[in-house]
Amino acid sequence: MREAGPGSLHKYERYRSRFLRTERDVIVYVPGVYDWNPHRRLPVLYLQDGQNLFDPATAFAGVAWRVGETADRLIAEDKIQPLIVVGIYNTGKKRILEYTPSRAPRLGGGGANRYGQMLVEEIKPFIESKYRILAGPGNTGLGGSSLGGLLTMYLGLRYAEVFGKLAVLSPSVWWKQRCLLKFVSRARLHSHPRLWLDTGTQEGAHTVGDSRKLRDALFQKGWRLGENMHYEEFEGAQHNEAAWAQRVGPLLQFLFPAGEGAV
Repeated sequence: MREAGPGSLHKYERYRSRFLRTERDVIVYVPGVYDWNPHRRLPVLYLQDGQNLFDPATAFAGVAWRVGETADRLIAEDKIQPLIVVGIYNTGKKRILEYTPSRAPRLGGGGANRYGQMLVEEIKPFIESKYRILAGPGNTGLGGSSLGGLLTMYLGLRYAEVFGKLAVLSPSVWWKQRCLLKFVSRARLHSHPRLWLDTGTQEGAHTVGDSRKLRDALFQKGWRLGENMHYEEFEGAQHNEAAWAQRVGPLLQFLFPAGEGAV
């Protein structure tokens, strides 16, 4: 075990995009080892629902994912490579619009493409201008839960040349008659991002079945368990922040194992 100080959080308030009208905060976790070597570059993981990641005071129902503490511990235990985590706050009422790839009757939505443009063309270059980031899809991850998981799966395939690691937690496969499954089956892929996919068994009547359908659709596109994909059904887990917090450690170890990406 090596010594490592705790990481730090940097917040950028009221980030403005030319693609989406609503401003949002962006919060960045930087591991303690970042300052040891001023020339070292680190991989990065972009996560949705940023207010739920680090601070119970801003998290939904007061329960945070504890991403910073978990990353600090795993880095200190040399179980994952040091990485930077970028949390992009959701915008409340506009969350459904921004996190969904198509418009659904009575629910709205359909702004995921514009959100993707903001992420890839604005936020990603912004982060790379502020921090020492390793280049390439193999060093760039994207993640989220629920509608954020739907968004991650959708953008992960649309921008497979950008995001080489995907954390898809409890994705809302149900959205608009499971349009995600059709999107996956029709996707033309030149690469297969390393993929973490999960669900809880107590999330709802159809969630496990939907997740299995997504898993099987991904199998048809070339993903393989134990190679570039991890799939897990968490017994008794519900659809909430406390359940997703329990998965942060395992998914970081799968997507960012120690020994990779050191420069």
